[in-house]
Amino acid sequence: MQDRSHILTEQRLPDSANLDAMSAVDIVYVMNEQDRVAVEAVAAVRAEVAKAADAIAERLRRGGRLIYLGAGTSGRLGVLDASECPPTFRADPRQVQGVIAGGEAAMFVAQEGAEDSPEHGAVAVDEKSVGPDDVVCGIAAGGTTPFVHGALRRGNERGAFTIFVACVPHTGNEPDVDVEIRPLTGPEVLTGSTRLKAGTATKLVLNQLTTTAMVLLGKCYGNLMVDLKASNVKLVDRGARIIAEITGLDREASLALLDRADGHVKKAIVMHKLDVDPDEALARLDAADGRLRNAMEA
Repeated sequence: MQDRSHILTEQRLPDSANLDAMSAVDIVYVMNEQDRVAVEAVAAVRAEVAKAADAIAERLRRGGRLIYLGAGTSGRLGVLDASECPPTFRADPRQVQGVIAGGEAAMFVAQEGAEDSPEHGAVAVDEKSVGPDDVVCGIAAGGTTPFVHGALRRGNERGAFTIFVACVPHTGNEPDVDVEIRPLTGPEVLTGSTRLKAGTATKLVLNQLTTTAMVLLGKCYGNLMVDLKASNVKLVDRGARIIAEITGLDREASLALLDRADGHVKKAIVMHKLDVDPDEALARLDAADGRLRNAMEA
């Protein structure tokens, strides 16, 4: 059995050495202070995140996919980020995918031992038929997860662009990747519980990767979510408010326009601004590579 005591996320945090004797106020205080460390750690790897986001956007633009792979909390965060891309960016559900060691059941109940097989990670990549247009992003807070290592190595073999997100320095025997993103969050308030600071930093990184890539693909106008999928009451309301803000129409007219555009906010705006029908609006957007600003200016 591997001795993991040297790994940064497994070490003890002096500030919480007496955690069991602290009051609720003191526990929350020390956790808040450590959460600041997570934010600062992510700020220190901005250049790497930007490089990875550029590569993701490039591959999504040519029809590729971003596939997250991880175990436990890391795997759940990948699945979470992937699942939020379709409603936020009207992305095809296949475009960003999350794979967790142990399968769907592991999202809700820990599957002990599922992360210990590099072969299972390789199989997961094979099952996705990964190729040169895809991005394989392995997530392992402590850096050593065999499932993730196996997935990244197979991703390399299949020609994918590979990214490794870990919250520790290089641990040795790691796969070579195109970009390493290492927000060094340090020891946890509860020793070894990487669902805390490391999980927070990982979520921040994944937020930045997909949001930056989608913005580069023309999924927003200004800072407005113009490519959202109006699939529920909240998103229909948001879509109508965005249309009203950009077009100057009142709420009822914006809702009617959104309905005519089949819930597609960008299409609705082009229809109004250029006085064209839905099919022509969609053609204008396609010609502008999906960028609303370019479609309206053209």
